[in-house]
Amino acid sequence: MGTHISRTVAEGLAFMNFIDGKQAEAASGARIEVASPSDGKVFASIPESGKEDVDRAVRAARRAFDEGAWSRMPAVERGRCLTRLFQLVERHGEELAALESRDTGKPVRQGKADVTATMRYYEFYGGAADKIHGDTIPFLDGYTALTLREPHGVVAGIIPWNYPLQILARVAGAALAMGNTLVVKPAEDASLTAIRIAELAHEAGIPEGVFNVITGYGRDAGAALSAHPLVDYVTFTGSTLTGTAIQQAAAVNNRGVTMELGGKSPQIVFEDADIEAALPVLVNAIIQNGGQTCSAGSRILVQRPVYEAVSRGLSERFAKLTAGPHDADLDLGALINRRQAERVAGMVAAAEAAGIPILARGSVHAEAPDGGYYFAPVLFGAVDPEAAIAQEEVFGPVLAVTPFEDEADAIRIANATEFGLVAGIWTKDGARQHRVAKRVRAGQVFVNGYGAGGGIELPFGGFKKSGHGREKGFEALFDMSATKTVVFNHG
Repeated sequence: MGTHISRTVAEGLAFMNFIDGKQAEAASGARIEVASPSDGKVFASIPESGKEDVDRAVRAARRAFDEGAWSRMPAVERGRCLTRLFQLVERHGEELAALESRDTGKPVRQGKADVTATMRYYEFYGGAADKIHGDTIPFLDGYTALTLREPHGVVAGIIPWNYPLQILARVAGAALAMGNTLVVKPAEDASLTAIRIAELAHEAGIPEGVFNVITGYGRDAGAALSAHPLVDYVTFTGSTLTGTAIQQAAAVNNRGVTMELGGKSPQIVFEDADIEAALPVLVNAIIQNGGQTCSAGSRILVQRPVYEAVSRGLSERFAKLTAGPHDADLDLGALINRRQAERVAGMVAAAEAAGIPILARGSVHAEAPDGGYYFAPVLFGAVDPEAAIAQEEVFGPVLAVTPFEDEADAIRIANATEFGLVAGIWTKDGARQHRVAKRVRAGQVFVNGYGAGGGIELPFGGFKKSGHGREKGFEALFDMSATKTVVFNHG
């Protein structure tokens, strides 16, 4: 493993697509430079794939599904392949964490946590592969009716840059466990670990053509993949705008989709909450991964009697936060690229110009490289629920605190955005916990906590513009398969 680590982080390393069990260059020979967000310096390159490369990968996946053994392999054997992949990820954990951290700018400990969650995905779906089954249905006399769960065929996975290892694992684990073949297009800003995982999957015994990875820009490779007529199902995590375009492309071929499209997730702090227990969770839920998390707790709604206490506690913590290089392992790393850093800065400047008070700012470490894409955390207070900073997904370390009057007011404000991905509720009142959890429009609701260390077993997805379909847990296996009804007339 040591040899591969040094080779992986070598300057100027040229990564390749992984198609039909082999490394492959883009047909055009064009490449995309890969820069580390921590210093802005190029350290690797990836193929700039186009339609021809996408077609090659999809056709490889199509052959593997139609002619290969994977979809007909006993489910327990598919599960064993995924279990071996889990073991290989564990064995190469340090290498993968270092690569993920450098490629995305996240602190090393976050890279290690992502590897741990990635391992759990492959472990979970390795064990779940032979646990999904159909039903028998009471029907007419002389008939037996039953259902089967069958794979879609070729699944296209379009993966974002914020959690490349984890999101690839939740797509690949479920898709492969059900017997699908897979073509993955990772984001051009963070493709390196996806390529490495495909290599490890092949080493784990997953056959040629079953797990393919192509790199390139979304406008070229991503668009071609989502519209390819030989793709049977598309799954995407990313922005609402891009998700809409992908759904439109898939609709031309009448293909199903799973969409996870972001959020503006509220955490609701009632006056009886354990504030000291809540504060570190409230802060971590927005600074984790530099706030570049779809499920980030980016809004804090606080009941007026404890608004000052919560705001003061948050301010004290925000003032101590420091952003810096991934290998310094500080509170947060760099944002993914210059465009994202400028976008976050612009939204903060607009909120300031609108007169929204800043309660506290963190800092950027004095020795952070000048070329890095850093943004110090910002805490806004007394935010109007209709303000842009409370309505729009910033995707950065920016937290908006809003007071509310009572339970009805809290629910109204929590639901008053276009999103509905995750919510947190902080209260000791058991009846209120149940009432509010039922009335908040979110795909996941946490009570007296937020997030679950990856939550591999927990179905995940949103309402409204946060998307549709479910990933994680057994629900993802249902999305990655179709129900077939079989009726026997036996007299």
